[in-house]
Amino acid sequence: MKLKIYSFIIIIFFLFADLKAQDYLISFEGTGESTTVTSVTIENLTQAKSLQMDGGKVLHLMGVVTGIEDPGTKGDNKVLFFPNPSAGYSRMRFIQPVSGETNISVFDLSGRQIFDQKEDLQTGEHTFGIRGMGDGMYVVRIGSGSYLISGLLVSSGSQKHDPEIVREYTELSFEKKSSAKGEAEEVKMQYTSGDVLKFTGISGSFTTIITDVPVSSKTITFNFVKCTDGDGNDYPVVETGKGEGKCIQYWMAVNLRSTKYNDGTMIPLVTEGNTWSALTSEAYCWYNNNETAYKSIYGALYNWHAVNTGKLCPAGWHMPTDEEWTALSDHFGGLGYSGGRMKETGTTHWTTPNNGATNTSGFTALPGGYRTAAGSFVSMGDKGMWWSDTGYGTANAWFRSMTYDSDVMIRDHSDQKNGFSVRCVKDY
Repeated sequence: MKLKIYSFIIIIFFLFADLKAQDYLISFEGTGESTTVTSVTIENLTQAKSLQMDGGKVLHLMGVVTGIEDPGTKGDNKVLFFPNPSAGYSRMRFIQPVSGETNISVFDLSGRQIFDQKEDLQTGEHTFGIRGMGDGMYVVRIGSGSYLISGLLVSSGSQKHDPEIVREYTELSFEKKSSAKGEAEEVKMQYTSGDVLKFTGISGSFTTIITDVPVSSKTITFNFVKCTDGDGNDYPVVETGKGEGKCIQYWMAVNLRSTKYNDGTMIPLVTEGNTWSALTSEAYCWYNNNETAYKSIYGALYNWHAVNTGKLCPAGWHMPTDEEWTALSDHFGGLGYSGGRMKETGTTHWTTPNNGATNTSGFTALPGGYRTAAGSFVSMGDKGMWWSDTGYGTANAWFRSMTYDSDVMIRDHSDQKNGFSVRCVKDY
């Protein structure tokens, strides 16, 4: 009998070990221009799933359920474990229909009690962490008065210390929730170890984006910073990691679409191709001269003369130097890989197949095409082009580009008469 039990444990363990189930609680806070997080959108970039939630709630990242019960199931007559089988640590969840002193007991299959603990629990759903269980199968019984429930836990732990059961979270029943303090409502989302999550925090007119691969319960802090152009447009920003010897970089998360400099003066709009090609002064345009179709998604196209005024970006922001672009691409794997990590995923905007696109940076680069020095419009959907503020000789300047068929970021220089997209970076 003992051999059969352990054979069962081994089969179950190896069947689900590769799923790497995780279970974390993620809370949110704001800093900078606002300390209130109104809402958060979470995108699992690895699984292509997303949800939106109130910023005051707690995100419960639930690992792939590996066994006997689904932790999302609210049963009132059983104890649920996840992960199950456990490699030494598991969470158990149960619904308590009565309030009062409650016994939590653990028995091995011989009926021997190996653990007993008393808790004062209120009516509601409770989550406890359980660790220190040795290799085997265990029955956990929870009782208060005439109320008794149980559940089966399979463990492959090494039992390096005595069993521990620690309360982690309580969600009171409806009639008592209003009086609970310090307890935030959970929003559940499936999560597997290694998944890349994109968090978009919103507070009024402020939007900050952070990407992360959680490895434990934590608090995500959104630094809400002002990014408002000469037209009064507010831009989302993305925290991209540390620059070369500098602090964390904050970049605009979409392309600039301003028709005014940051001092309120108008940027010349040039539509006619021959006029554009003859320019030696600043100008902007919309792709195909179609503001309605392209402004909100792709932003405007600017020649480098507009870039070189030093007034194009919102106050407190500046055009990225060639070195700042290099620091950004280096942070995401260098020129050979960073393009894919910075491109928006899918083919809604990018031409199929949009090779290598993961957007693990949160930068969400779009293929806005460009205007040639001769005045024609090309490469919408195929390519995105972005200026730096660094000139090359007297007639060229450095830029970065990404294409639909590669995960490479291209660094090159080109004619200053070209119309490229613009992303600004926050002043340090």
